[in-house]
Amino acid sequence: METKTSITQLSYDITGLAIKVHKALGPGLLECVYEKCLKYELIKNGYDVQHQMFVPVIYDDLEMDVDLRLDLLVNDTVVVELKAIEKTQPVHEAQLLTYMKLLKKPQGLLINFFTENITKSLKPFVNEYFRELPD
Repeated sequence: METKTSITQLSYDITGLAIKVHKALGPGLLECVYEKCLKYELIKNGYDVQHQMFVPVIYDDLEMDVDLRLDLLVNDTVVVELKAIEKTQPVHEAQLLTYMKLLKKPQGLLINFFTENITKSLKPFVNEYFRELPD
């Protein structure tokens, strides 16, 4: 079972690799470029990564056929939503939180590569699944 400490470390590691990609490429490219490079770095460093993963939406007994896809899911624990836009908006945060809820994942990272400094624009999120984890 994952612990809060191990998930926090995983998020820290993901952030470090995002910074590495950003330092190499800089801002101004398409989101898909950053996604492929970050996925490559994560896999190269031994992480399990799913990308463009289908997010099922189930309401009561109804499973809806909608095309929701998250950018990256790392070690079946941390949802990573990537952007390459001037400024993230509340809708992007809501999107990430919804993916986390639908997939029952405890932590998420909203990373915007259209910035001079990833750490200043990165937004980490936790939900009730994180609070239920052991320390």
